[in-house]
Amino acid sequence: MYPLISPSKGNLSHQVDSSASLRRAKRHDWLLLNGLRLLAGITAAIGVLITVFVLKESLPALQSIGILRFFGDEAWYPLEGQFNLVPILLGTVLIALGGIAIATPLGLLSALFCQFYAPKLLASIYQRLLELLAGIPSVVYGFWGLVVLVPKINQIHPPGQSLLAGILILSLMILPTVALLSKTSLGDVPGDYLKGAEALSLSRWTILSRIVLPTARSGLITAIVLATGRALGETMAVLMVCGNVVQIPNSVFAPVRSLAANIALEMAYATMDHRSVLFVSGLVLLGLVGLLVMITSVLGAEEQGRRHGV
Repeated sequence: MYPLISPSKGNLSHQVDSSASLRRAKRHDWLLLNGLRLLAGITAAIGVLITVFVLKESLPALQSIGILRFFGDEAWYPLEGQFNLVPILLGTVLIALGGIAIATPLGLLSALFCQFYAPKLLASIYQRLLELLAGIPSVVYGFWGLVVLVPKINQIHPPGQSLLAGILILSLMILPTVALLSKTSLGDVPGDYLKGAEALSLSRWTILSRIVLPTARSGLITAIVLATGRALGETMAVLMVCGNVVQIPNSVFAPVRSLAANIALEMAYATMDHRSVLFVSGLVLLGLVGLLVMITSVLGAEEQGRRHGV
């Protein structure tokens, strides 16, 4: 007795099903690709619109006051027409650089510990703690610093609310970011590199310093840049512990004010030129972050060229 469906017809049916599955897969890929393109376009458009808005609001001050006065006025007294941004800009940079200087080595050492030294269970627990620290709101860090850290610094050197307090709080806030991103970069180092180094009987420190860190350099730089961007724009914690005095600090115990804190403090009552100058402060912050992104892009391109022998 012969089968109802001949082999040729069965093969044809199978080919039709495969063709339909292939078309569905291609359609899904097309939808996914264009959906991602749409989301990327929306994200880019939001960034452009924010930049255009801040620039538009800054134009009155740039036209009526001029850039030179932001560096040449005697002080920051906006109600009296004095708009010197140098002390505030310097305070922002000092707080960010100080925080990065502390958080970078600690974060990198934490990443190395988790990835190469700690037992699996301990590394997992430590990573969860870092993720928990990364998710704590900045106002909680600021409140802890105001209640615990500032009084301790005040015992050493009054008034307590100071550049040092801002640096310490900021370093604690960005340390998890540096550690987690660095751990991801270290984990991306090809396992063949490590196996080859172990086959040559190289010490663990030699493997880390000569192979792992250079290979992961691009990702480590990205981690530091992202943490620096957060440090430059941090508002609440810095506002709560730094004292908010507009001055060029003569020591780490002197109070300072950052650009972001200055905007948060004065935007509620600022009008006319004063309000526009605060938008200039925001434009400066955008410029600093944009500069960091450009530096990261250049270093990343150089790293790719070096790897490919270009």
